[in-house]
Amino acid sequence: MSEKLVEAVRNDLIQAIKKDEIKLPTLPEVALQIRTEAKNPDVSAARLTKVIGQDVGLSARLIKVANSPLMRGSKTIENLQMAISRIGVAYAGNLATGIAMQQMYQASSPSVDEKMREIWSRSTEVAGIAYILAKHYTNLRPDEASLAGLVHRIGALPILTYLEDQPKLNQNQKAMDFLLLQLQGEIGQLILETWDFPAELIPVPSKFTDFARESDGTDYVDIVMVANLQSYLGSDHPYTKLDWSAIPAFSRLGLDPDAEEQEAEDISAEMEAAMAMFD
Repeated sequence: MSEKLVEAVRNDLIQAIKKDEIKLPTLPEVALQIRTEAKNPDVSAARLTKVIGQDVGLSARLIKVANSPLMRGSKTIENLQMAISRIGVAYAGNLATGIAMQQMYQASSPSVDEKMREIWSRSTEVAGIAYILAKHYTNLRPDEASLAGLVHRIGALPILTYLEDQPKLNQNQKAMDFLLLQLQGEIGQLILETWDFPAELIPVPSKFTDFARESDGTDYVDIVMVANLQSYLGSDHPYTKLDWSAIPAFSRLGLDPDAEEQEAEDISAEMEAAMAMFD
């Protein structure tokens, strides 16, 4: 795949975005309302319940999470307001945003639709691993880490939308994967800026594959980088052939990539629940 083709596609894509011929993805209306409310430090669980309650499916998913091993509650949660009270307003806002995003990963072209579903599936796995890494190895917020994992490849969406009208490219799996690899980081960062995401999440799409990256401390890029690599364990993906011990993000997290410790039973249960949040 030539650099000239990548640059040509990049230029076409940027121009199409500027001319509104291809729109950047927008969060579903319910997710926008939820994020607006959750940003208010004085918002109550009752108020957020009213907003989230507009979506029955979303409400049911939050109740399910509130009763999962992630929350470790002794009392069964039976309604949305109880769920939000247990989860917390900020966490509920991030989780609801992530769940609502699933509907964005659809396309009319079979090959592009398949790729979108594949990316969503991988992103939910990375989000689950990121949650556990943040909770057990950092002081960062697990819900933010999970959301970071979910949006780490959000830049793929407008690229795949563009490719829907390029049959020579969208029917060539290698070409599609190469273009995504080269372009999704830049576009993903642009999307998160447009969505007014927290500043600490905005670099994630463009930096999570910068394996030599240095940082003053552990951040969400580190978490998503390690979570993404771990999501390929047991496969023959090229990432599994890298020398993970030379990747600084592992040491910043205090993880030894060569260790073969058996996960504790409770962490395994949490991992399963975290990965199931967006199923």
